Amino acid sequence: MSNSSSITQFLLLAFTGTQELQLLHFWLFLGIYLAALLGNGLIITTIAWDQHLHTSMYFFLLTLALLDLGAISTIVPKSMANSLWDTRAISYAGCATQLFLFLFFISAEYSLLTVMSYDRYVAICKPLHYGTLLGSRACVHMAAAAWATGFLTALLHTANTFSLPLCKGNALDQFFCEITQMLKLSCSNSYLKEVGLLVFIGFLVLGCFIFIVLSYVQIFRAVLRIPSEKGRHKAFSTCLPHLAVVSLFVSTAMFAYLKPPSISSPSRDLVVSVLYSLVPPAVNPLIYSMRNQELKDALRKLLQYSLLQVYKVCVISLGL
Repeated sequence: MSNSSSITQFLLLAFTGTQELQLLHFWLFLGIYLAALLGNGLIITTIAWDQHLHTSMYFFLLTLALLDLGAISTIVPKSMANSLWDTRAISYAGCATQLFLFLFFISAEYSLLTVMSYDRYVAICKPLHYGTLLGSRACVHMAAAAWATGFLTALLHTANTFSLPLCKGNALDQFFCEITQMLKLSCSNSYLKEVGLLVFIGFLVLGCFIFIVLSYVQIFRAVLRIPSEKGRHKAFSTCLPHLAVVSLFVSTAMFAYLKPPSISSPSRDLVVSVLYSLVPPAVNPLIYSMRNQELKDALRKLLQYSLLQVYKVCVISLGL
């Protein structure tokens, strides 16, 4: 038995006990991380570089890419380092920082996805008022509200979680610091305040989910009233990537936190945690770029411009 005042570090869950499989875990996570860095980095660079993409929809997409990069960068490098150096340790301060940052990015991303559903609703259902309702100042305010919501949520949860006395050791059944795993280490009668906060946040999450659903009900009604098939296809093509990202984000998170205990096991919980924490940041850029011709054209121009600049530098350096 131990208490929180005597704990200086936590032990994260190891994927395997053999060095060869730990190296496999390292290379697998490295591949996912590089894919997330490349995809989200290209989206951020392309939107910032191309003036034609300086609209509210792409501003929110750029913000989403930043949040995805932040979320995956919070947990993956530490897990890779632990596998590479054959250790499970993370410091007390490091665990608190990781918990805060991951909650911050995930909460802000969910809030931003809610804002993006409103953006699509206005664009399709009220196109004549789009410039008024979603001007540059309004977009900045909405994005700032999403970031502020994530910061407040993360601050409250982190402060509450790490104020609880820990009486059940320091080993976490997760490869990163997570609230549910931290609660398992607390005294059985001391985490009611954190549970109450989780319930409150749960109502907010449910409210955002209902808002997204109602927005898409109105969007689908408006799209089905468009007389031309080409118009319906164009309207759907701007909504489907966002809807796919929301579905991936919500479904993996719900399965991770709301699955019944009867189907819970350490290996299954580990797979589910990887799905909801690593897959969305790596897959979101692919989802948004597959059906977005404007983004693909801008990306192609950016790559051509970059290659041209590299060619000019090589010619100058070689004196040709």
